[in-house]
Amino acid sequence: MKKIFFLFLMLLLFSCSELEQLSKEIVRSEVISDQIIANGLQQALSKGVDEEVSKLTEEDGFYNNSLVRIGLLEELSSVESTMRKLGLGNLADEGIKALNTTAQQAVKEATPIFLNAIQDMTFEEARNILLGEKTAATAYLKDKTQTELYLKFKPIVKDNFQKVGADQIWENVIQRYNQVPFTKSVNPNLTDYVTNEALKGVYKMIGLEEIQIRNNLNERSTDLLRRVFALQD
Repeated sequence: MKKIFFLFLMLLLFSCSELEQLSKEIVRSEVISDQIIANGLQQALSKGVDEEVSKLTEEDGFYNNSLVRIGLLEELSSVESTMRKLGLGNLADEGIKALNTTAQQAVKEATPIFLNAIQDMTFEEARNILLGEKTAATAYLKDKTQTELYLKFKPIVKDNFQKVGADQIWENVIQRYNQVPFTKSVNPNLTDYVTNEALKGVYKMIGLEEIQIRNNLNERSTDLLRRVFALQD
């Protein structure tokens, strides 16, 4: 009877919004170790790779995604314009698609690298990351892994550049362009360019998933995610 009376009294004293706020404060006051928070953040980042980055590995995953689609670097803007003026727009389109297909195939092979990097991370500032900006965990991951991942990722991109035939397509495009009178010859490092653009795309998609987990309770699909991210609500 005392418990029932106490609950009834609480309902009289607090409005619904106040009870909701009280509930949040109770959750925040729960003692959760930095290791548990780190595990939760790692799981969130892994979820980003599993659910968002995996979309990039599907057919035309980069090409059909306006958020990460790889366009031409500035050095090649004149190449595209000239090709279209010469009635070779299809060749330019084929070259752009080849760049995106290269990134798509490379990310498919490199996904385990990202997962390993996430699992090996130590979150000394776990609570600060959790309570930080909406993509704080992604920014931390990028800061700690970008250089290493670039070195591992570039050879994969180079290999896939050949596998998808992008090297031959662009050799043909650039060769034709360089033969046009009064144009400045170009010789861009497309492997380096695609490597950087693919990495940008990967981090962007991981960041989008992090935002979803932070903002949408339904995206917290495990007890660990619900428990950890409740602290930042």
